[in-house]
Amino acid sequence: MKQEQVQDFTRRISQSNRSGLTVIIYEIIFAYMDEAKESLSMDQYEDFKAALLKAQRGVDELMQSLDFRYDISRDLYSLYVFVKETIAKAVVKKNTDDLEGAREVLMNLYDAFVEAAKQDHSNPLMQNTQQVYAGITYGKNNLTETFQEPTSRGFFA
Repeated sequence: MKQEQVQDFTRRISQSNRSGLTVIIYEIIFAYMDEAKESLSMDQYEDFKAALLKAQRGVDELMQSLDFRYDISRDLYSLYVFVKETIAKAVVKKNTDDLEGAREVLMNLYDAFVEAAKQDHSNPLMQNTQQVYAGITYGKNNLTETFQEPTSRGFFA
């Protein structure tokens, strides 16, 4: 994953609530799937494998966050298992043909979680982080983001 993407995901994670974090995890999985396709097209099998393993870790994170007190969690778990198996097959077969089915499943779930995140107005999970203000200042061809440090970044006792 490119450094700009990592910085963007890091910034968004620090500002997001629980449902926003789920959306970001989906986007990270998609980024790793794209990276895997790009690596395979350049015949870099080790990078392809590494990217898909990272995508699988993202799916693992989604699986671990399920709350099985709700019936829908069992359905989501089955879909996540399907996606993980499909990714494993892609690694073994060294092709991305099967990944499209897994991506489609994840994309449908992603769209649903994006809608749910729009309705979640809870506080961010991380407290005492930098506040990001975009658009306060801008250049001729770019948008500048300003970070405001909190008064104390230490531990509260």
